[in-house]
Amino acid sequence: MLAAGSFLAPAIVPASVFGKNAPSNRITVACIGLGRQMVNPNIPQLLKSPHAQIVAVCDVDSWRLEKARAQVDEYYGKERGATYQACRTYSDYREILQDKSVDAVMLSLPDHWHVPMAVEAIRAGKHVSLEKPVSTCIGHGRRLVEAIRKSKVITRNDSEFRTLPDIWKAVEAVRNGRIGKVQRIYVAVPPELNGDPLPPQPTMPVPPELNYDFWLGPAWEAPYTEKRVHAVKGYGRPGWMRVSDYCNGMISNWGAHLVGIVQWGNNTEYTGPVEIEGTGDFDRGLWNTMNRFDIRYRFADGVEVFYKIERPYVRFEGTGGWVEIEYPDKLSASSPDILNTPLGANEKSFRVDLSDKDDFLMAIKENRPSLEPLETAHRTISICQLGLIAVKIGAKLQWDPEKEDFIGDNAASAMLDIPVREKYFRW
Repeated sequence: MLAAGSFLAPAIVPASVFGKNAPSNRITVACIGLGRQMVNPNIPQLLKSPHAQIVAVCDVDSWRLEKARAQVDEYYGKERGATYQACRTYSDYREILQDKSVDAVMLSLPDHWHVPMAVEAIRAGKHVSLEKPVSTCIGHGRRLVEAIRKSKVITRNDSEFRTLPDIWKAVEAVRNGRIGKVQRIYVAVPPELNGDPLPPQPTMPVPPELNYDFWLGPAWEAPYTEKRVHAVKGYGRPGWMRVSDYCNGMISNWGAHLVGIVQWGNNTEYTGPVEIEGTGDFDRGLWNTMNRFDIRYRFADGVEVFYKIERPYVRFEGTGGWVEIEYPDKLSASSPDILNTPLGANEKSFRVDLSDKDDFLMAIKENRPSLEPLETAHRTISICQLGLIAVKIGAKLQWDPEKEDFIGDNAASAMLDIPVREKYFRW
């Protein structure tokens, strides 16, 4: 077991210091995984929320751990006009899960850690906000859903896309039938953002700040090189996002956002396609995720979805017109009336007034589902992973979305699950 969390001051601060925003009136949150996504935007958004109190931070990189602790303490200190040193630090997430004073966890880790850590947090009774994409394979995602169904915790996929006005307006138009019956949906994500592919790299000494074996966690052992993990004492876009042992690449990374909008608009959040086929190319070297793909899906009702790398957009086409949203705020339609006509008495509002973080926190307070529960996120990422498998197999695949298994293709079914190294985690 690694070193226990250190207490710099009592965790419970008198209510008189905070008034109505006393910690006892807030959801106590521990932030685990302190890379660029956590320190900006996740921690700043949680610090600004009147519904959250960050009480602990955790990472296997001691430099990042100290930076995040200072970020939290300095913010609360400035807000209250007094020295504040109550944020606890941990290098082992399992100690946080044993802490009864922690209500919820915000998990922002390399993707291969998402499901293992979320499952343990759920079993410990913690509410979970999980960075996208939620998993690296369909089998892990199913285990996550099974754990959630056995619990009473609130979960949320940590994506802000459903809170963006132009996106929910597009979905509102589609779900209310303003383009008629949906026939085709086009969705695309941008190219990889790390730059050119990276050839094999030399083995390097592990930085003293990093517990590299714990970072690998459920993934298999591999020699350390900086571009496999993340920058030493920095927050640049990490190399692990291009390594297939830890991430699916852009098909899931941005697909978690935009394919999620496809599912929301198509009203298929708890199911999936029945047929998949596609082509694609993979980088070679240390960075080996897919750099191009063109995939077609067919749903049971005949709706077809076409997915590729291009510009970030979703376009819904129906029997009575079309609606398109290009991220972040370029909304258009075949007729102005589709978007501008006020909602009728029988039409449903999809308006979102809360941020993704406050939606999660208020769902806990109100004991209601969040706007994007992790089960829906699993179905979204399953679509991305089905496309990845279809490209690797090189054939048209038939899928049973209820059983979550391929029909008549043993080779494809064998690719649904990834074994885990059990040193730090066991199912």
